[in-house]
Amino acid sequence: MKNLIERDKKRRFLVAKYEQKRAILKALTFKGSLSKAVRFKASLDLSVLPKNSSKTRLNNRCTLTGRGKAVLSSFRLSRVALRTLGSCGLVSGFTKSSW
Repeated sequence: MKNLIERDKKRRFLVAKYEQKRAILKALTFKGSLSKAVRFKASLDLSVLPKNSSKTRLNNRCTLTGRGKAVLSSFRLSRVALRTLGSCGLVSGFTKSSW
């Protein structure tokens, strides 16, 4: 699972690194008032950027276990890991319910 966590970290780093450049190139590509040559050049430059720098390639993963399902985005932990940490008392304001 460690490789999944590392891959996620790498993707998040690339998204942050190329976020501004990607936004500018996308805006140029879809701006109708520019000439076709400029828009085509912008789309070519956009295609040269790494695939993993796209936001859509990100997947929410648990930072502890690497689990890809049932991840709570506010904690970036899976429900299983959050329950385990909550039961140990390591998450503030988190109490185990009983009735």
